[in-house]
Amino acid sequence: MSNLIISEKVSSAAKRDIIDLNAKINAFNSGETPEESFRKFRLTRGVYGQRQPGVQMIRIKLPYGRITADQLVRIADTSDKFATGNLHATTRQDIQLHFVKLSDSPQLWADLEDAGITLKEACGNTIRNVTASSVAGIDPDEPFDVTPLTHSIFTYFLRNPINQDMGRKFKIAVSSSEKDSALAFIHDVGLIAKLGVNAKGETVKGFKVLIGGGLGAQPFSAQTAFEFLEEQDVIPFIEALLRVFDRHGERTRRHKARMKFLLNDMGLEGMMEKVAEERTAVKNKVFAIPEDLFGTNEAESITHAARPSVSEAYVLENAAQNGIADLDTFKKWLQTNTFEQKQKGWYAVQLRVLLGDMSSDTARSLADIVRQYAADDIRVTVNQGYILRFVKGEDLVPIYKELNQLGLANPGFDSTMDITTCPGTDTCNLAISSSYGITRALEDVMKDEFPEMIYNEDIKIKISGCMNGCGQHNASNIGFHGSSIKNGKLVLPALQVLLGGGFTGDGIGLIGDKVIKVPTKRGPEALRTIFSDYEANAFDGEYFNQYYQRQTKNYFFQLLKPIADLTTLQDDDYRDWDHDELFKTEIGVGECASVMVDLVATTITEGQEKLSLAKENYELGIWADAIYHAYNVLITGAKGLLMTKDVNTNTQYGIINDFEANFGQEFKYETPAQFELADKAETPFRSLAFSINKFEPTEEFATYFLEKADQFLNFVRDTRGAQLMDNSELVLQELSFGKDS
Repeated sequence: MSNLIISEKVSSAAKRDIIDLNAKINAFNSGETPEESFRKFRLTRGVYGQRQPGVQMIRIKLPYGRITADQLVRIADTSDKFATGNLHATTRQDIQLHFVKLSDSPQLWADLEDAGITLKEACGNTIRNVTASSVAGIDPDEPFDVTPLTHSIFTYFLRNPINQDMGRKFKIAVSSSEKDSALAFIHDVGLIAKLGVNAKGETVKGFKVLIGGGLGAQPFSAQTAFEFLEEQDVIPFIEALLRVFDRHGERTRRHKARMKFLLNDMGLEGMMEKVAEERTAVKNKVFAIPEDLFGTNEAESITHAARPSVSEAYVLENAAQNGIADLDTFKKWLQTNTFEQKQKGWYAVQLRVLLGDMSSDTARSLADIVRQYAADDIRVTVNQGYILRFVKGEDLVPIYKELNQLGLANPGFDSTMDITTCPGTDTCNLAISSSYGITRALEDVMKDEFPEMIYNEDIKIKISGCMNGCGQHNASNIGFHGSSIKNGKLVLPALQVLLGGGFTGDGIGLIGDKVIKVPTKRGPEALRTIFSDYEANAFDGEYFNQYYQRQTKNYFFQLLKPIADLTTLQDDDYRDWDHDELFKTEIGVGECASVMVDLVATTITEGQEKLSLAKENYELGIWADAIYHAYNVLITGAKGLLMTKDVNTNTQYGIINDFEANFGQEFKYETPAQFELADKAETPFRSLAFSINKFEPTEEFATYFLEKADQFLNFVRDTRGAQLMDNSELVLQELSFGKDS
């Protein structure tokens, strides 16, 4: 988009990002930037390729799912202007817009930033959206509000040099209580709020800290790093952990590049030893979390002073007097979609949204309802719904009537009937089969045959279009992921059935077992069979996961085996949900999981960009960030030269060692005595790179380290130039990329 309009309200950092995206799109369209390099760049700006060629999915990063009414309207308006008029809520509390033209993405971003909404680091090898319990701040079970800590994690690591070029994505979740409603156990870092006692004997805020969880084809439950870590120590710990992940994490074998595999290789004790080694170099040794996060806490405490609670009988009588004819449905909604907050006399209203999709017109009407009846603090939930906060008891009836007119008053929020699902083959490159179609079919089964499931909060059902787990199927009591089955020369769409994941009756999170694969059109029969068996044979009060563990995986395999019988296939079994044509697998290249090939010239350019960022942070006096950007100059430059010798190294430590073996004798520099390493056997490049965590991030060390990074990048350019001297055309082409503009 040539006439890019950016308002004065947009921060200078965001403005530069938007202009940079626009410039990179132009360079890509003109052929100046290779596709692989451009893909890597745009992903970290929330621009993600769809299954359909020529259009993008835009992922809007909403930390802990919080948006205001005005922001919801801005997203709706943006969807109308640039996308399809649909807002898709995700399991990471983001909102996604689909079918956006690449050329429109900078202006779309600028329009959102005008309302305080970012796309930065929503995709790519970065810290993804930081999720949290959607009930944080109003949860009757919480020891304290985790919103300030969550928001601080988001702001601290946004544009942080540590997570700009990691080997893989990194996910953080914060739960408000031991119920773990944010699913801490499946995250790279999971935090669960609790109170503890510090060294002075004072009661303080803190967290149980879990690390190394993850889903996908090889799911892992997170391990406990700390039973209690004081709140002020949480961000420094995460920073140190990220430094370890960045330096030691896999980078070549993408399927092995997540934190869970590094933890598995190092072991918990080894990982924590490496984390301790990084504490010297982190920016802050402690980080106090501000209480008055939005500058409104005092006003909030006055506005939301305790009120008289209302009884169910009072609300039902009020409903009858105000013309609600279907009192049975209203009662179900009242019982399943509302609760009294920890603030006495105030109520939360939860919106169950089928497939997570909401039209822009509905979103604007919802914003009006929020302005009239609720606090200006909407939260997108991890089960793809929304929650409204601080509703008065006497307003439950009128807000229901208005929500009902919008189709947003379906009872059964976060119940068994409220299925979580990813978009599947509707838009995703990686999806194997339809997620939306089977979700509708399963919800119809429950509505028609098991209506009591709107009251069941024990059994969660989650669906993904493939094994990668965007729908979090591994972390559900009953999970399904898209697959296929070959039958002779034909292929039919299938569902992998997983059981026993999610939470047990005692609050422990588990990864589900793969039990059996069934034709996707038989998914409803599989669910019907599971429910009927559970109802017939479970003990009184026995949770589903307890029943599953008692009966064992083989019991359920035998139970579902007749449904998987391919000798009884019908013609319809070869067609996916929502499709008339015969099924065939059409899996594209998934952009979060694909291999990114960095060409030498563009790699040198990246090194120069990182050096510029290092110098900017140095000028601002942010020594730790300046040093880390400069460290990335070393890694990027070394990687570029290693590519010229076809050396493909899978970790930063490997890059450092391989560079030393191939080029180390050529790179020389002077080291001041105060920055010499104790190990005199270290060679120059290794010594420089490994000093990153040996010294405090002072101005003096930053000055030294940036000077050497600048010197190293010049060495890289000179070395590459010498390699290409026999081909003057390539010399001009490549070296022009690496010069200062």
